[in-house]
Parts: sequence; C-alpha cells; structure tokens
Amino acid sequence: MSGEPSDLKGYLLAQENKDLLRFITCGSVDDGKSTLIGRLLYEGRMLLDDQLDSLKAESARVGMQGGDLNFALLVDGLLAEREQGITIDVAYRFFATDKRKFIVADTPGHEQYTRNMATGASTADLAIILADVHRSGELLTQTRRHSYICSMLGIRHIVLAVNKMDLVHYERAAFDSYTDKYRAFARGLGLTQVQCIPMSALLGDNVVAPSSHMNWYRGPALLPYLETVDVARMSSTRPLRMPVQWVNRPNADFRGFSGTIASGRVKKADRIKVLPCAQEVEISRIVTHDGDLEMAVEGQAVTLVLDREIDISRGDVICAADAPVAVADQFVSHVLWMAPEALLPGRTYMMKSGTVMVQATVTALKHKVSINTLEHSAARTLQLNEIGLCNISLDRPIAFEPYAENRSLGSFILIDRVTNQTIGMGVIEFELRRASNIHRQRLAVSRTARAALKGQKSAVIWFTGLSGSGKSTIASALEKRLFSLGRHTYVLDGDNVRHGLNRDLGFTDADRVENIRRISEVARLMVDAGLLVIVSFISPFRSERDAARNLMGEGDFVEVFVDAPLDVCEARDPKGLYKKARQREIMNFTGIDSPYEPPENPDAYLDTAHLSVDAAVDEVLRLLEAKGLTKA
Repeated sequence: MSGEPSDLKGYLLAQENKDLLRFITCGSVDDGKSTLIGRLLYEGRMLLDDQLDSLKAESARVGMQGGDLNFALLVDGLLAEREQGITIDVAYRFFATDKRKFIVADTPGHEQYTRNMATGASTADLAIILADVHRSGELLTQTRRHSYICSMLGIRHIVLAVNKMDLVHYERAAFDSYTDKYRAFARGLGLTQVQCIPMSALLGDNVVAPSSHMNWYRGPALLPYLETVDVARMSSTRPLRMPVQWVNRPNADFRGFSGTIASGRVKKADRIKVLPCAQEVEISRIVTHDGDLEMAVEGQAVTLVLDREIDISRGDVICAADAPVAVADQFVSHVLWMAPEALLPGRTYMMKSGTVMVQATVTALKHKVSINTLEHSAARTLQLNEIGLCNISLDRPIAFEPYAENRSLGSFILIDRVTNQTIGMGVIEFELRRASNIHRQRLAVSRTARAALKGQKSAVIWFTGLSGSGKSTIASALEKRLFSLGRHTYVLDGDNVRHGLNRDLGFTDADRVENIRRISEVARLMVDAGLLVIVSFISPFRSERDAARNLMGEGDFVEVFVDAPLDVCEARDPKGLYKKARQREIMNFTGIDSPYEPPENPDAYLDTAHLSVDAAVDEVLRLLEAKGLTKA
C-alpha cells in the first residue's frame, strides 16, 4: 500500500478491523471445542493441501473419531493435549471466508485452566459456549463460570452451541429444555444477545450448513451466523486514547512516544492532553515503520512526535485534549482470582494496567459472587477461580476509563511481588469519589523539625519472629536503654495493640495481613512525629513486612529478625499458647498450623537461643549507632 495516500492507510485499517471477528470457544471438559473448530476449518474448505495431508496422517497415528478424521488435532498442538484429549493452553487460529476474517481462541474447559479461558476472552467480540447436552440436562458450573467471565469482560454476543445432539437422537425437547435454562441464567448476567444452535461437531450438523437431522431448527448454522453477526465496536468512534509503551529516542535529534492506539484516531496538528501530568501539546508528526502518516486510527502502532518537549513516561496516556480520561488512585473493580493462595485484603500486590505498573492493595472485599446462583455473599478472602467485587487502592494515581468504555484502560492484572506470577485479573467499574475529593493537608511543622526538637532522628525498629522468640522482652529492654540515652521512643507491641486498635481482628491469614497494615500506618505516623518507634509483632508474612518498609522513607526501617528454634520457643512458652495450639484449642497459630516466612536479608539477626537479652540489645544498639539513630 506504499502508493496509497497516507490517510487512506488508516481508513483501510479501520475497515479491516471492522470486518474482523475475534471470538472464543469455551465451555466444560470434553464438550468438543477443538473438534468444532477443526470441523469448521475443514468443512469451510480453509485447509491447505499439506495441512489436510498432515491431519490425515496424525489422525491415523493418534486415532480417528468414529472412523472420521480427528479434527481436534488441528487445534490441540501440545503433546499433553493430544495424549489426554483435552485443551490446556489457549490456541489461536486465523482463517477467512469470502465474507469475513476470523481469529478464534480455543480455550480449555478444565477448572484449573480458567485463567487461560479469561486470557482468551479478554480480546474477544463474541463467545461460543459449548454445552454437552448428552452428559447432563443441567447447566454445569464451568458453563456458568465461563458465561460470567464473558459478561464481566464485556462480551455481549453469545453463541450457545448445544453439542452432541446426535447422542440424544436430535430431539428438539432436549435442546429446548437446555436452552430455556441457559437463557434464564444469561438474563441474570445481562446477556440478551444469545444465539442457540443445536449441533454435532463430530458429524458436522449445523456447523457450516443446516442439518438434515434437525428440520425443526429454523435458525442459522454456525459459520453463516459468524459471517453476518454485527459486533460493531464503539472504540473507533470514541475519542483518542493511546497508552505510551516506549519513549523513542534513538538520537539527540529525535524524541517520540510509541504505542498502539486503543481507541479513536489522531491527525497531525491535533491538540492532545497527556495524563496524569495534564499537559497539552500538538502532534507534529505521526511516524511509522513505513513512513509518516497524516492520520492514524485504532489498532495502529505509531510513534507520536510533539510540537514541544514535555516529560512523558511509559504508562502515561495520550488522549484528545477536549475529551481527556479520568485520573484516580482508588477504584471499585471486579476481580477474578487465579492463584492457589487466597487473595488477602491489605496485602500489597503489583498491578499492571495497559502499560503502567503500580502497587495495589485490596482495601475491602465487598462481596464474592456465587457462580451457580449469582448471589452475593460476604467474604474475607477470594480463593482460586472465585470472583469478587473489591475496593482497590494504588500507591499513585493512574489514567483510566471504566472497562465498559475502554478495554485497554479499564482492565488490569495482579502480580505477586515475590514470585512475579500473575495471580489475578480485574476490570475497573468506577473510581471511588473520595479518591478525587480527599487531598493531603500540608502541615506547617515537618517531621524533620519535630525530630530536631527532640534532638534525634526518627525511624522504625521492627522486631519479627515466632511467639516466644524474645521479641517483646528485647524490645522493652531496648526502649529502656534508648530512654536512658535521652531518646524519645514508643513500643508498639502485638498483644497490646490487639486490646484496642485491632481488637476486631482474629488470626486468619486475612486478619494477620490487616493487623500489620494498620500497625504499619500507625508506625509511619509516629515516625512523622519524630519518634524512634519499636515495633514487636510476629508479622509472619514477608510481603507485609516489605509493605511496611515501603511505607517508610529510605533508611527509616530497621528489620530485626529475632530467631529461635521452634522447640526452644515452645519450651519457653511464657503464655502457654503453644500447648493450646498443640491441643487444637487455638487455631492458625504461627509455627504450628500457620506459616512463618523468615526475613531473607534482615538488618540485624539475633539468635536468642544463644544470646542473652543484654547482648541482643547491645547488638541492636551498635546497628542503630552505625545508622546514626542514637545520636542527636
């Protein structure tokens, strides 16, 4: 297209996007998803000769399906998939007819691979949900779960492919009974555009052409429906949105900002606003690999050059100046949890939304959703594959739009800060208004001035270790020594705080996380008051101790690991807690039936099986002196 006018390139791309249908196949285990896609490619004459020869050879080796070709082999590419006869990963296939182009994501039906299904659904315009009408006349939990995820991710066009009709003798009653139940469930999700098609993927009934076995069905076969369904996207008519992926500066004479246009279009000389910094500039050039353009549209990867230099970073959003996106740091979001370990409100995770990475904390779990009944129930945590409505707080504001308006700027994934594993995904419903209505009040007296009045530097000395390791004893002795040196201190002890501020918390993992979150905030306020704050908490989770460190300034957090073997702690057992835990009178007791994650690189290590209290205090004081925290 090098000879075409540059603005025509954008127009043609827009038309191409309009004619492209992205759809997903999903459902339950062994419902025939891969067979359906394979049959669709075969019956639609979309296989090359070498692909067909390969399919015949693989079918002979792996096994035929009822004496016919094994069409699932066209999609199931992993060895494990072929050996087990299931889909594990998301398999993407591109094909085209003379009426439309398609990208299909064939996704697994196993519950343990729900995350893969959600990945495929995140870019789809339409979902084909397969149902094995022969196995059960009732809706399976996985069928309900996949339908909910489709609804949550904004897929409004659903094809209910009622498969294996041959095994119920093509009876209309079986089809009608199942589809009535599904439509009733779908209405509860707001899914009204549901096309139900009876079929046999194995035998080809109603896949490409109407079936002679089901003359009672008057609707379209699957392929004709996919060729004609209207899934017009709103994003092409919406204002410009482009998340910045890369600051492109190959030399001192060029500076541009690269990314893919998420919605709208941009022309030379357009006025744009960059968020969250809120600066306005004009577009001077639109640069691509093939040369400069006059206009670019949704879906194009471009580099925008501005008429003047401003500070823009990866994660910022370029938008139309007269229709900017919102900026906030607190949201209400639906979250699909995808990790074996539970989501714990109060714990800090990494959140990636578009091209921006921030720290995120679930501050409240408003409810979780029952997949089978759609009822909302109170919950303290989310387990694997559960969906809940959460309040999420970020460490800094980001530019965003609700997911219903913009998929790119309204979706996110949650990442474990230790393992870097993706553990959840979510969609932004709306911002919490208090995020934009509440502002920090500037105070006339600074932390430095408060500490100077006391003749000291302020910091947190954080003692962590098992119950009975000696934390509280050493913390109390340390405060006494610091007090004798004229230092202003305060001890925050785990048991004392649970009598007041945290008296509403128990000892589940979720409550322990919230316990440490609250005390971290209290410690930060005390540091701001100019005090040396001595914190003595078991604080069993590394993630929460890291979050406490991140709340403080550089050098303001001193982690002291008070270590003693479990048998030594039990022998001391000053409060008789270990004995009760062993007798199952106390549940979730750290070291017995709840884990303790020791620090990996503490500032001080105290082996209290061999150190006396005075020797331990001396060691901590030497550390504080080296850090300049014992001097005026």
